[in-house]
Amino acid sequence: MQRNPDIQLSAIVPVGRRHGDLRALHAEYRGGLNDTRLSWELIYVLDGAYADAATTLDALVKEEPRISVVHLSRAFGESTALMVGFSQASGDLILTLPAYHQISGDQIPKLLQALDSADIVVSQRWPRAGGPFESLRRGAFHGLVNWMTGLDLHDLGCSARAMKRQVLEDVALYGDQHRLLPALADRQGFRVRECRVTQSPQDHFAGRYRTRDYAHRILDLFAVFFLVRFTKKPLRFFGMVGAATLSVGSILVIYLVTDRLIFGHSLADRPALLLSSLLVVLGLQLFALGLLGELIIFTHARDLRDYKIDRIVDFSTDA
Repeated sequence: MQRNPDIQLSAIVPVGRRHGDLRALHAEYRGGLNDTRLSWELIYVLDGAYADAATTLDALVKEEPRISVVHLSRAFGESTALMVGFSQASGDLILTLPAYHQISGDQIPKLLQALDSADIVVSQRWPRAGGPFESLRRGAFHGLVNWMTGLDLHDLGCSARAMKRQVLEDVALYGDQHRLLPALADRQGFRVRECRVTQSPQDHFAGRYRTRDYAHRILDLFAVFFLVRFTKKPLRFFGMVGAATLSVGSILVIYLVTDRLIFGHSLADRPALLLSSLLVVLGLQLFALGLLGELIIFTHARDLRDYKIDRIVDFSTDA
């Protein structure tokens, strides 16, 4: 799609299984976007077949020329919907917004102002509603995320984020990694900042997360942890795990052999012998896997770029 140079801000709203009153939500978002005093466009990406949402959005397009709606053939996930919306965006500033109430619309200008000192701004709803269990759950999750990534974030569940265009140009999303976009952006050298915004009074999730949802979040977190820490040094990860496994297996083997030679105890019918042998083999395989990863990284090292140049100062710049 050819970019419209007159558009400064592109807002992307992925619409999936969970969505609110889109007409009321659009009115709130439109007010916040108008307050930015920037030329803007609003892109809705319908992630799946939702007849009620499709009818409302198609009607809004006829009423508001700055709106466009992308209908996906089926549900591909929010990360894919965001990337599809970005492919249609024209602005140098990108705003992602949820299809349900999370922040007040009048907080949108505040998010964009925070971009003056950052490349991506993450919303932190404050004061945050919820009981003690919710606070404990959020604290445990964000504590784990911050420990793994080295960031200091408190509300990754909020989809309202502002960023510069280059962030989504350099960071590819897939699966459900949109929640951990700040960690991926930080890995690329982008400046990540958290901004406290007013939580919408209509932000209340009556449902409950399933056990499968928690499992998916943990797996996504470990995937991002590996991408952030070990993408260009896989031997450090597989080598550490392999060395630990090999060491435990070797110690067991030495103990069993010593027990056989010195004390004369038979090795037959001893499960420990099988376990120690498996640990030794597994440790060697993990170590070999890390070496193979290092060879692949070395081969493609010139094509990999995990840094971002902020600016270059030379004689012509000073002049």
